Amino acid sequence: MKKIFKFALGIEYNGSNYHGWQKQKQFPNTIQQHVENAISMIANHNIEIFCAGRTDIGVHSIGQVIHFETIATRKIRSWILGINSLLPKDIVITWIIPVIKEFHARFSAISRKYYYILYNSQYRTGILNQLVTQYKYNLDIKKMNKAAKYLIGENDLTSFRSVKCQSNSSYRRIMHLNIKRYNNYIIIDIKANSFVYHMVRNIVGCLLEIGSNYKKEIWLLELLKKKDRTKAAITVKPNGLFLVEIEYPKKFNIPYFNNLNFLFNL
Repeated sequence: MKKIFKFALGIEYNGSNYHGWQKQKQFPNTIQQHVENAISMIANHNIEIFCAGRTDIGVHSIGQVIHFETIATRKIRSWILGINSLLPKDIVITWIIPVIKEFHARFSAISRKYYYILYNSQYRTGILNQLVTQYKYNLDIKKMNKAAKYLIGENDLTSFRSVKCQSNSSYRRIMHLNIKRYNNYIIIDIKANSFVYHMVRNIVGCLLEIGSNYKKEIWLLELLKKKDRTKAAITVKPNGLFLVEIEYPKKFNIPYFNNLNFLFNL
């Protein structure tokens, strides 16, 4: 019997040109499909990959983690260079490490963290237009941060999940939700044990209503109690949403790199 090797990988991607992460028969242009095809060619046999968090259409990542099993033996450098040579320019493997049998990219994760990046200006940005969401109106960051505190902890987030969400439970535990401004850029930083469908984008939509002074801070608590998606704000665009970090128990030695640091000194 051939020995089976298990690897964890870090992936960055610009999701603008893809039909989300998850492979689908009717939409072959997905990030998962591209990555599986590339790894399979280097391994010289069919590979199935498992990710930490399935990102939606147009959503980006600098911290996605996946794992796969293989009977192929390759040097770490050969895996990375080989896979990247077969991937589109806007998808890249940033690291790869061997992991123990018990590791699972999704089920071993303790938490996930997302950034939603707003470009708060009347005029659009030319360079980062696909990587941020423009918001033209003034935002009161203090009000947004005060309101955000109502969501900290474990709550029923029915008001903030899509009606298309297939999760069995609407309860999630938000560990932190912070809003910071860096000149024209506003970063909404949210960390939770896991996320329901469109959760970040729906929360951001509500925070924009509060930051624009259309709603009071207490409105977020009212929405939480109502458990009614129709009472909340619109779902904002996916452009500014980044999966930035997956946290695992230390025993797995999973690396973490935040390549947005150079932009915002985070």
